[in-house]
Amino acid sequence: MTVALPATTPATFEIKSANLPLVALLLKSTDLTALARDMATRFGDIPDFFDQDAMVIDLAPLQANAGAAGDNDIDFRALIQLLNGYRLVPVAVKGGNDEQMAAAQAAGLLPAPDAQLAGPRGGQPPSPAPAQEARPAPAQEPAAAPLGALVIDKPLRSGQQVYARGRDLVVLAMVNAGAEVIADGHIHVYAPLRGKAMAGARGNAEARIFALALEAELISIAGVYRTSENPLPVSVLGKPAQVRLVPGEDGHDKLVMTAI
Repeated sequence: MTVALPATTPATFEIKSANLPLVALLLKSTDLTALARDMATRFGDIPDFFDQDAMVIDLAPLQANAGAAGDNDIDFRALIQLLNGYRLVPVAVKGGNDEQMAAAQAAGLLPAPDAQLAGPRGGQPPSPAPAQEARPAPAQEPAAAPLGALVIDKPLRSGQQVYARGRDLVVLAMVNAGAEVIADGHIHVYAPLRGKAMAGARGNAEARIFALALEAELISIAGVYRTSENPLPVSVLGKPAQVRLVPGEDGHDKLVMTAI
């Protein structure tokens, strides 16, 4: 049966399509105790890392281990509560089997099978779209100016932390052991870097770390990290150097350090 809707627009509302920016959690284990421990290790010292960010939970990584006992059982309400503690707001789920998707929906999550996650760097470029007749571009509002770099001109002592949300971080003084510098973009330290440095904190794999004297106890770019348990190469230790991510032969990015 066809239902005709009135052609006039209601005075009180409109319904339009919208795009919602989401962060994605690729769930690799149903062990929430282990997940809580890893989340605390990664984000426990950064209580404001997330800011009520909407999230889609991707269960596809679990399917590779579907044969192991207990892999299909997920306490979604406990998982949501855990993520809420880090100011994350799970709203959707994808990639699960029928039982997992049903349990997720029972916990209030929406199925989002078409949600697209950011792919790995270096993938094949998309096929060119067919040529179309040129049309005048519609007028657009000017884009907001990007945030300038956050500049710190005082030494950072052990226990101090600086986070440049949505921008680069420039530090003009020493970052002592036990201090943390974090940025969603690049990190520039024009002094010895002896503490922890985490660039591309929200997944920007193009971010880099630059230091006048690289002596960091931890370096991380887009979640790929290296600690002092794996000593820095002699070629960069205590020297001007940069750290970047490059695609590895196994398909995973790896940190590369070079003197500058």
